[in-house]
Amino acid sequence: MELTVAIPDDLAERLGADGEDIARRALEAFAVEAYRAERLTLPELRRLLGFGTRAALDAFLKARGIYAPLDLADIDQDRADLSRLGL
Repeated sequence: MELTVAIPDDLAERLGADGEDIARRALEAFAVEAYRAERLTLPELRRLLGFGTRAALDAFLKARGIYAPLDLADIDQDRADLSRLGL
């Protein structure tokens, strides 16, 4: 789906000189808000934003102060990894 948003030229200049940059930032803001509202799952968010790995998505979210929820299996895995490392 293609979506067009009209932005006055003077505001577009202030928001960024490159139209693609503005488009990407708008997509990211929309996607983050949809994730926060629980309308997108992490795999859907990753697909929408075009990240090749979960680590890239995690870094993107972390830069915005968003941390994916952990479940018990994640915590157990972290504990096992730390134990294996001697920590």
